[in-house]
Amino acid sequence: MGQNISLTASDGHHLSAYEAGKADDRYALVVLQEIFGVNHHIRSVCDRFSAQGYHVIAPALFDRVKGNVQLDYDKEGIKTGIEIRSLIESEKTLLDIIAAAKFLKAKKVGIVGYCWGGSLSWRAATQTDIFSAASCWYGAQIPQLKDVKANCPVQMHFGGRDESIPLKEVEKIRASQPNAEIYIYENANHGFGCAERSDYNEIAYKLAQHRTLDFFKKYL
Repeated sequence: MGQNISLTASDGHHLSAYEAGKADDRYALVVLQEIFGVNHHIRSVCDRFSAQGYHVIAPALFDRVKGNVQLDYDKEGIKTGIEIRSLIESEKTLLDIIAAAKFLKAKKVGIVGYCWGGSLSWRAATQTDIFSAASCWYGAQIPQLKDVKANCPVQMHFGGRDESIPLKEVEKIRASQPNAEIYIYENANHGFGCAERSDYNEIAYKLAQHRTLDFFKKYL
């Protein structure tokens, strides 16, 4: 089990974060939330990485609008999450992500994100130079940003049945980013890595998680 801590971004904004693991762990990792906040699922993600030897931190990116946001995976949760996300400037979010990475005080820091966090992981890989590797799970905004240059090795995971990210868009990403590791899980929908969602796909999750861990072992 981890603990809640406080971070300060470079613009003076104070935000909370969930920390798991210890400073002397082998790997350092920033975990980025979905649009449901740093909820039970994201904390469990951090705990699982911690069990694999990671010092992990998940910044509460919604704190710029509202503190302690933990939403359920239902229509109301989706509606609220989208509303909060729309009020946050991506540039401000990057400041929070950078603050989380600096807190880890490691020579090499990885980043992994899911849903909204998957898109933000791509932004962090292309708009900052603080990360050594990025794993982006079903980031729906990546197709809009597919032509920018990554500053670190990148891996991406998409569900083959994800209606929010059509396969033709994934292929455009692949064409624009030939050096990225891009995986498609044929029978998986959006959010396939979250056991608290109806679209959870255990087979796809385990394979994607295995690939993510191997990827970070290689670059971190």
